[in-house]
Amino acid sequence: MGKLFGRGKEKESPSEERVEEKTDYSYSDSDFQKRDLFKKGVNHMSNDKMLDAIRSFELALRIDPLFVDAWVKKGYSHFHLNEYTVAISSYDRALEIDVNNAEAWNLKGLAYYKLKNYEKAIECCEKAIDINPNDGMSWYNKACYMTLSGKVDDGLEALKRSIEIDIANARKAVKDRDFETARAEEGFRRIVEVVVLESIRQGYDYVGKIVWVTGIDKVEVEDAIMRLSMKGLLSKREKRNITGMEEYFEITKEIADKVGTTKRGGLLGGKQVSAPMQQLKDISEVLGRARESLERGDLEATKDALDELINPAKHGSAMIEQFFDEHRDLRLAQIRLRDKGQEYLNANKQSLIDMISRIDMKVRSGPVSKPAKD
Repeated sequence: MGKLFGRGKEKESPSEERVEEKTDYSYSDSDFQKRDLFKKGVNHMSNDKMLDAIRSFELALRIDPLFVDAWVKKGYSHFHLNEYTVAISSYDRALEIDVNNAEAWNLKGLAYYKLKNYEKAIECCEKAIDINPNDGMSWYNKACYMTLSGKVDDGLEALKRSIEIDIANARKAVKDRDFETARAEEGFRRIVEVVVLESIRQGYDYVGKIVWVTGIDKVEVEDAIMRLSMKGLLSKREKRNITGMEEYFEITKEIADKVGTTKRGGLLGGKQVSAPMQQLKDISEVLGRARESLERGDLEATKDALDELINPAKHGSAMIEQFFDEHRDLRLAQIRLRDKGQEYLNANKQSLIDMISRIDMKVRSGPVSKPAKD
């Protein structure tokens, strides 16, 4: 109680008490100064003033040499100045302080990528993934580096994992030059097909529109359309315009009934998402199979059922469109089941069953047809 009112030990002199107060104040002031310098550095980065950013981070590090975030941002500033070896040194200092900093590992891999040292880049990505296996960007970067190093099959597997975590990586991959050597591979062509099919489902039904929306080369779009048509997923239609007849494409009725479609009303019109009740029944049926396989403790059957709900070529697109949060939960569960296997299923069986039941209840409560905003 004495300390609360400024009275310490009876033998403590007033001068000693003032020294103690001054020390506490100095510490707070230093902490404020380093964070203020850090914020200034981040602002300089956002304004593309990398040299000013580096100076701010260095001043912050003089105050606190163990300031991990400042080392990471300093490294990224050097990276943007094409000073890749200096950037790596900054990331190394950050990792000396915090070896489990996934961001530092990922950025260090990016610097090695710029130096064309793909093996080192892969090692860094694997460290980042070990720390955070749900980081889609680390998986995507690993896919790039492995493809560039000639390990195309492994690269496509990593790319598939990144797409399972974040479907946006599919659209990013199809126009990424790092996958140039993988474009002829069947696995990559399927990714292109998924992106083209999703574009048509969203109402971009002409070849030119698909090229514009996705950034995919016209030849690849036409090849994907041909392959999708041969699989019975697309049908060709014709429409008259001022220059004559023009081809466009539609998802076949059987597939549209499962995944829904989007119709656009011109440049100024909105769009309407169609998701029929049959789709709800199909998704609910798969959820029922997933619950049964969990109850049996059947790992492979559980993963197969979850894949149907996650994969964009199956029910994944519909789940993302209509039940985004639930799709994310299923995706993370699938990743953990793949990474940890039977041990994870056994330890988390009831929580996984509860999650599936909760999702099934939401799906059954429908409807999912709704107007959507562009």
